[in-house]
Amino acid sequence: MRSEVREALIAKLTALADDEVILAHRNSEWVGHGPILEEDIALANIVQDELGHATLWYGLRQQLDGSDPDQLAFFRDANEYRCCELVELPKGDWAFTMLRQYLFDLYEALWLEAARHSTYPPLAEAVQKIIREERFHLQHTQAWIERLGQGTEESNRRLQQALEMQWSYAQQLFVPIPGEELLIAEGLVPDLAPVKERWLEHSTRHLQAAGLKLPINPGYQPTSRAYHTEHLWSLLAEMQSTARWDAEAKVW
Repeated sequence: MRSEVREALIAKLTALADDEVILAHRNSEWVGHGPILEEDIALANIVQDELGHATLWYGLRQQLDGSDPDQLAFFRDANEYRCCELVELPKGDWAFTMLRQYLFDLYEALWLEAARHSTYPPLAEAVQKIIREERFHLQHTQAWIERLGQGTEESNRRLQQALEMQWSYAQQLFVPIPGEELLIAEGLVPDLAPVKERWLEHSTRHLQAAGLKLPINPGYQPTSRAYHTEHLWSLLAEMQSTARWDAEAKVW
């Protein structure tokens, strides 16, 4: 593998893992506070799955550069993370959390489906381990979008409000990382353009069926993963506090 392709692949794997670990932390803030016990448990299981997926992506990076997954997760500063801004946003109410999870799950399910054909065997194998769980996640959050959108006037209002805030942030999921064109040319990762087309088709149909209106003016749209919201700094301060308390500790 050429050095420039290898570096681009490391960056892509980092972005994939960072998305998962930050979204998992955000969702973990609901544990013990879900609207009903069944959903409290379901979301906790989704969090565990996301952390497992992050571990897989960090593990693939480790094979390429020898980096330690724990060091990547717990000892990098915010400006070194490459997650999208959508996953950094505060958890908000239940409608906000379910909509964010739906938009992300749909993107991930479609990306993974395309990535099954990767010419990089370790990535293709990781996709096979993840894709079934992501399909379950999508089914779960799609059901909540229907339930909230078609429920009461208040639940629809809250979901619509969340959509108007998140829609523009979600577009960053389809912004290529630097060097991604090399990975696409080599067949290592799928082209984001057709994935976005399918995402727009599926999300538009499902959101409208749930009684929602897509924002006419999308507003702010992040164009790079090198920048973050102010929320990431406080999130990492909490997430990394135990590990950083004793950097030499092997068990936290």
